Amino acid sequence: MITFETILNRHSVRAYLDKGLSLETIQALEEKIEACNKAAKLHFQLVTNEKTAFNGILARYGKFSNVSNYIVLVGKKRNLIKQDIGYYGEELALFAQSLGLNTCWVAMSYSSHCVKKYITLEEDEAIYSVLALGYGKTQGSTRKSKTIEDLSVVDAEMPSWFIEGMKAVQLAPSALNKQPVRFYLKGQEVKAEALGGGYSQIDLGIAKYHFEIIASKENFVWNEE
Repeated sequence: MITFETILNRHSVRAYLDKGLSLETIQALEEKIEACNKAAKLHFQLVTNEKTAFNGILARYGKFSNVSNYIVLVGKKRNLIKQDIGYYGEELALFAQSLGLNTCWVAMSYSSHCVKKYITLEEDEAIYSVLALGYGKTQGSTRKSKTIEDLSVVDAEMPSWFIEGMKAVQLAPSALNKQPVRFYLKGQEVKAEALGGGYSQIDLGIAKYHFEIIASKENFVWNEE
């Protein structure tokens, strides 16, 4: 079960121990990946015990070390898919955290040429991101975040469920930690939008997952207009 504590304890980790995943952990990840793929018609794939993708100049520049396990976030080339990539990718990141693993969203610091050797990629599919995972040398650290007021627009007093949801949004990872998202509350409707940038739609999907899991869908409905 994903809780606020799971979100609070999950930090980006780039340096990992040289420790493999157990068969039970791999099976749990595979089952979760299959559920996410089925829910959103995605093609996420787990690669284990593979060190070449994070063994080049880009990885060293990004300060990655000992990355030998990762989830390749693959999906169709279609509109709005990036939100699904972010939403379900973060669901997997937090699930991995609940298994005692550490993770890091990776946009560019890996070799796509190497990754493609270990996955199935159809003609109408693309790699949108990679989620590095394993046992971190540390548990990572907290980072600065925008305030709830900076991240939201509300037409009345904020209800407690919205505040709790926005606390989770504050902890959502984003490219360069820019947090390019904003949440609008009107009555029981919540609208979330990306504020621009190359990865902002993925960042929005991540933030929406954080909000939804803590605010609880019984308290609000998404305004998707």
